[in-house]
Amino acid sequence: MPELPEVETVANGVDARIRGQRILRVWTSGKPQTFKSPESELAETLTHGEILRVRRVGKTIVADIGRPNHTVPAQLLIHLGMTGRLLVSQSEVPVPLHTHLILSLADGRELRFVDPRRFGRLSIAHEPYLGPGAEPTTISPDAFADLFKGRKLAIKAALLNQSILHGVGNIYADESLFRAGIRPRRQAGRLTRAELHRLHAALQKVLAHAIKLGGSSVSDYVDADGIRGFFQLEHKVYSRAGELCHDCQAPLKKIIVGGRTTIYCPTCQH
Repeated sequence: MPELPEVETVANGVDARIRGQRILRVWTSGKPQTFKSPESELAETLTHGEILRVRRVGKTIVADIGRPNHTVPAQLLIHLGMTGRLLVSQSEVPVPLHTHLILSLADGRELRFVDPRRFGRLSIAHEPYLGPGAEPTTISPDAFADLFKGRKLAIKAALLNQSILHGVGNIYADESLFRAGIRPRRQAGRLTRAELHRLHAALQKVLAHAIKLGGSSVSDYVDADGIRGFFQLEHKVYSRAGELCHDCQAPLKKIIVGGRTTIYCPTCQH
């Protein structure tokens, strides 16, 4: 499932390409699993709207839509799920299989949502969407540390809890814990403030670098032009169980934390 850097990359790419475009027509596939809002509401809200901005909130892509005779923008919320892709295409380019939304734009291009497994979700919000938790790229070190105070969850599970900190998933939790030197099963509420500050710094550095490299392409993820990311080449631990740690040469271990496969170094992480 795309995580914060992948969603940020897609949102930024789409925003750069279609901000300011007016939506002429809306087509939807009729596949009910894809739509959290009625398809008629999507069509009514989006047709003739102007795309004011496309951005990321947590793991959700949010398109702010200005509408005639409405002072407050509506929002198109796009969750990519496991295999969702958001592509900007010329209208003459053949429409891929498993396309569920097409926004026909005034300049002749189309914004297409493609999702073979249909775990993605599309919906309309009429109130500002703020996401379920705190934003990891902007939160201060002290506010970050306060999120975990008194929590009995393992720190890996706490990082994945979207109501605490939204946007972080399995890849970037493992990579940040490795860089901070913290074992994933340690109880979040028992970490020292210094350790949490170190984790905050590691997480921000990892996320920023992953965004710069266009995210991690470990499955179906591509950006708005259909191009894969490169951060998977920088992975220190994720998906490397049994391989040697790049830092100390010890074999990396695989465990399950909060139901998720977790890789760590038993020597570098304490």
